[in-house]
Amino acid sequence: MLTEKTVSQFLDELASSSPAPGGGSVAALAGAAGAALTAMVCNLTIGKKKYADVQDEMIAVAQQTEHLRKELALLIDKDTEAFNTVMTAFALPKGTEQEQLARTAAIQEATKSATSIPLQVMKVCQQALHHTLTVAQKGNKNSASDAGVAALMLQAGCAGAALNVRINLNGLSDAGFVQQSSQQYKDILRIVESLTREVLVAVEVSIGGN
Repeated sequence: MLTEKTVSQFLDELASSSPAPGGGSVAALAGAAGAALTAMVCNLTIGKKKYADVQDEMIAVAQQTEHLRKELALLIDKDTEAFNTVMTAFALPKGTEQEQLARTAAIQEATKSATSIPLQVMKVCQQALHHTLTVAQKGNKNSASDAGVAALMLQAGCAGAALNVRINLNGLSDAGFVQQSSQQYKDILRIVESLTREVLVAVEVSIGGN
């Protein structure tokens, strides 16, 4: 599993000539890092007298964000697995008409799965960003910059995943699936961009100065 590698090992594999892991896994990793940072701000708020009035909320947000982080971490490997399944489908025999039909069907099915994974990354990043906004507005002010970085990582993860959704949709013939998925990723992107701006405004208020 990619998540069991050291950072150096993961980066070496990422930089290799192998097409996977690639951008999809990196997008999920960026989202997981953003969710982890959000949980960190919660944990740096919990137990502080100054933030006693939001402690219960921070505990709940930390738990929910940790769940999302773990889901994004799983999607790092799922994205690579989905890509490999697509490649396996393309390698199927195509000597006869029956084999060609079976190969085409396998490619289409695998590509749908490879589209659903980054779309799920986008959805989870959106959910996590709602929590990031909460910690940016109510969490430990000394960690405001961490909340800002969390938002930017989640935004990057979402935007990166959107690119993978788009490139996979280009290879699909199911018009209904394409239309639905296209509308979903566009809606999520708009929400994520808005949430990120809100987080950064809250961060600016906390940081102030230069």
